[in-house]
Amino acid sequence: MVGDASRRVAGRPGRRRAAGVVLGSRPAYSVRLPAPPRPEPPVPSAERTVPWLRVAAAYAWRLILVGVVVYGVFIVLGSFQLIAVALFLALVVTSVLRPVTDLLSRFLPRPLGVAVALVGSLLLLLTLLALVGSSVAGESAQLAGEFRGGVHRIEQWLRRPPFRLGPDALSALQRQVTQYISAHRASLLSSAVNELGRVVELVTGGALALFASVFFLHSGERLWGWARDRLLPAGARPVWDRAGRAAWRTFAGYTRGIIIVAATNAVLVGIGLLVLRVPLALPLTLLEFFAAFVPLVGSPVALGVATVVALAGRGPLTAVGVLVLIVVIGQVEGHVLHPLVMSWAVRLHPLVVAVSVIAGSIVAGVIGAVVAVPLVSVVWAVLNALRPAPP
Repeated sequence: MVGDASRRVAGRPGRRRAAGVVLGSRPAYSVRLPAPPRPEPPVPSAERTVPWLRVAAAYAWRLILVGVVVYGVFIVLGSFQLIAVALFLALVVTSVLRPVTDLLSRFLPRPLGVAVALVGSLLLLLTLLALVGSSVAGESAQLAGEFRGGVHRIEQWLRRPPFRLGPDALSALQRQVTQYISAHRASLLSSAVNELGRVVELVTGGALALFASVFFLHSGERLWGWARDRLLPAGARPVWDRAGRAAWRTFAGYTRGIIIVAATNAVLVGIGLLVLRVPLALPLTLLEFFAAFVPLVGSPVALGVATVVALAGRGPLTAVGVLVLIVVIGQVEGHVLHPLVMSWAVRLHPLVVAVSVIAGSIVAGVIGAVVAVPLVSVVWAVLNALRPAPP
């Protein structure tokens, strides 16, 4: 019986394992040796000696690619310049009149609110142009005499130091101008005819802009929703919807801000010109308003024209007063108006604004100079909206 019990104990597997373990010993562990390091591939000597060259080349070809794409976009827009300018004007009108239309839509049907806002703004613009025209027509006789006397005063001023231009030099300059006009009369006439064609294009573009503004004001949200749902995949719609709304916010803020800045500049210039009794004060004020849409450049150019008019109409002292007015308004615009009014739009560095205006003028002339800064602001806002949020 004892032998049978010992055989049963020995037959159990757990007992066999326990019998094979020596008391006080530790279980065995397998030791895994680290793998030998892999040899690194040889680094070319150029990358080892000048690593910045590889980084610069990587940035360079990316910048070249971006420049080619931007240039291609401008070339395509230049081929359809009339349509692009009309749609840009329609967006400007929409950004300005959208708050008024929304306010009127609380009391009126939406189509009627759009009609009231557009017709009222057109009547206001035509009234302003009629006032300018009547001002110029009423002062035409007096202005002719003042300008003749002003030209004589300019001649006398040029004969004195530091210019010391003699009568022969001034007469030669007048003869050269007269000869140029008589020699290029045909080309000047053809240029005038071409300008009439440009006027027809401007009227066509204005009609297209007005037509597009009606739909943008009435159903701009639905147009954006249709374009987003039809042109974008489902996964990309939320991101690009956020980017589109950021672009519209930036564009509308910039447009409203630049209009406020331009109107403030025009009011200050008009008051200054009226105090100095400069001829054509109202047309020069309107010129200052429209010129302020070209940042950093337009306002000084318009005030330069006002300086010439003041010199011809009122003399050197009034011209110096206009120059002082240029400096004062430039300081007010740069240090007060732009930081205060443009705070809701993307604030760009003045160097970026200057480069954008010059590049836009090189590519598309005056239109490019006007469009460049809002375009750069919108692109910057879209890039910020597409950038992933930090964790």
